[in-house]
Amino acid sequence: MSTDIITPDDLKKMDPVFGQLSFDNHEQIVFCNDKDTGLKAIIGIHNTVLGPALGGTRMWQYDNEWEALNDVLRLSRGMTYKSAITGLNLGGGKAVIIGDAKTQKTPELMRKFGEFVHSLSGNYITAEDVGMETADMDLVREVTPYVTGISESKGGSGNPSPITAYGVFMGMKAAAKYKFGSDVLEDKKVIVQGIGHVGESLVEHLTNEGAKVIISDINQARLEEVSKKYNATIYTGSDIYSEDVDIYAPCALGAVINDDTIHKIKAKVIAGAANNQLAVEAVHGKILQERGIVYAPDFLINAGGIINVYAELEGYDKKEIMRKTENIYNTTLEILANADTNGITTNQAALNIAQERIDTRKKENSK
Repeated sequence: MSTDIITPDDLKKMDPVFGQLSFDNHEQIVFCNDKDTGLKAIIGIHNTVLGPALGGTRMWQYDNEWEALNDVLRLSRGMTYKSAITGLNLGGGKAVIIGDAKTQKTPELMRKFGEFVHSLSGNYITAEDVGMETADMDLVREVTPYVTGISESKGGSGNPSPITAYGVFMGMKAAAKYKFGSDVLEDKKVIVQGIGHVGESLVEHLTNEGAKVIISDINQARLEEVSKKYNATIYTGSDIYSEDVDIYAPCALGAVINDDTIHKIKAKVIAGAANNQLAVEAVHGKILQERGIVYAPDFLINAGGIINVYAELEGYDKKEIMRKTENIYNTTLEILANADTNGITTNQAALNIAQERIDTRKKENSK
């Protein structure tokens, strides 16, 4: 009889995909490898009931492949609900490329990735995400039509980041109205964590409205650039979560609201662009609810980007893109009220509405 102790890492090895905590009845997980270009990628297709799975490709230097797999599972699931809650006829998918986008990304690697996307025959449509640019999507477009977010000069909708930021801004204003009684952000103290393309655009909106903006990022040069441009205050403290602010906007990577941070948070509203901000949705969403902190569900308010690239598939114009993105304000108010009425977390309220739309379509498709 063996006396070996089975560790969580051992369990991971036993059930490499279906046993992952983030696996949520995903339809497909595709592992892509190409020796010549060095490509190592994972494509996750969570659900295609409402339509083809659309979601960006992220290039990141993950610590290990388990971390990459967990990320693609969480992100692709989030895309399903993002499209459903926004009323788009799209499913949820995402891709991650393992590697340093600054040093390992090449045109050959992007084209090879495009070939893998193409092999899925339109079941997955890609776009840009962290570590990607519009020019990278142009390279993918050379080998497959199943890509959005290509350059406007090539007939695409261009960089979705400004539209994503506008949607987050609309969601933030709605959350502020719910919590403070007014959606005017003038003189509100807002800390923006992560000032990439989306974060910077959000800083611009906040600055234009007269908010007191504090910015945080791991890139010091970027901080100084954005600070100078918008007269934003650079955060110099040691614990961003304990900062006494009105609104906290996570705009970097996910799982920032976790066991270590959640009880430190002093902000009264959380509204940001990062995906999967709650490390454990049911647990951390409930704690925020109990603490009276208004959480604007990330997959709802950061949907501007997918609205933007969806325009390439449906052929609607910039005016319609802005109208749909602006409507995030109304949807956010509805979901916050729904959560309050039903005594559930805002995240659960949003998930319920999104799931209801998926279930309704599934029944229609089975007739």
